[in-house]
Amino acid sequence: MQTDITVVTYDIHDLTEYINWIYFFHAWGFQPRFAAIADIHGCDSCRAGWLASFPENERAKAAEAMQLHKEANRMLNAVDGRFKVYAVYRLMDANADGDNLLLNGTRFPLLRQQTRIKLKDPFLCLSDFVRPLASGITDTVGGFATTIDERMEEEFKEDDYKHLLIKTLGERLAEAAAEKIHETIRKEVWGYAKDEQLTMKQLLNEDYQGIRPAVGYPSLPDISVSYLLDELIDMKRIGIRLTENGMMQPHASVCGLMFAHPASRYFAVGKIDEDQLADYAKRRNIPIGQIRKYLTANLQS
Repeated sequence: MQTDITVVTYDIHDLTEYINWIYFFHAWGFQPRFAAIADIHGCDSCRAGWLASFPENERAKAAEAMQLHKEANRMLNAVDGRFKVYAVYRLMDANADGDNLLLNGTRFPLLRQQTRIKLKDPFLCLSDFVRPLASGITDTVGGFATTIDERMEEEFKEDDYKHLLIKTLGERLAEAAAEKIHETIRKEVWGYAKDEQLTMKQLLNEDYQGIRPAVGYPSLPDISVSYLLDELIDMKRIGIRLTENGMMQPHASVCGLMFAHPASRYFAVGKIDEDQLADYAKRRNIPIGQIRKYLTANLQS
């Protein structure tokens, strides 16, 4: 299945319910349990009860989390209507060829796990979730990217606290847009989950069929594959620029792949050895020294 490269524009209020507040609070040094304040809406007595549920020695921290959430929502309301959030996606004909994907005829090399948690676990590669080329049956893989209006990152530069607040909210909005566009693609565009009916909590817990691993995440650790993805989905259409090492600008941007296989799941490639590094560099057609820089965190010491 193929689609044209498609751009979607969101207002901020379209995305607020898709924000995963756990990661927002983590960025501010709060443990996940404090993010539960985001589940309480318009009920002062409920907030008071939530605060009282903490041990006395944690209530000051809980009150701080409550205030931070209030200020974050004020900030979202203040920038809503002034700035947009953007997504671009494309569904592509796909097959697996060993540890490579073929996406609309373009070779997209991947890495395979070299360690496993349980003895009987397979050594996974993302290509495992796509029909092999030898099957003669064409499969589908999606590519996507999301970003904020770059001007949002420049807001409140004279106020360190507000500037940090808008930057962390920008990151969450880019992730929220990725969550929302993935939902739309599953249910409407690709249509393999037309009957999906999940609560927002289930959605944010990723209780759906398929995965959307982002570049730089554990199953897709080489950030330089952003260049390959850019060739396929043209991230410039939504204002994303790539630095020399594949980092995205604006900073609050996400890009990755989408898989629909019912057995697809997230995993960490983990540590790789010199043989796999050399093989991967050959498949990428990039000098091994350059690939080594991209994969420093994944190299065995």
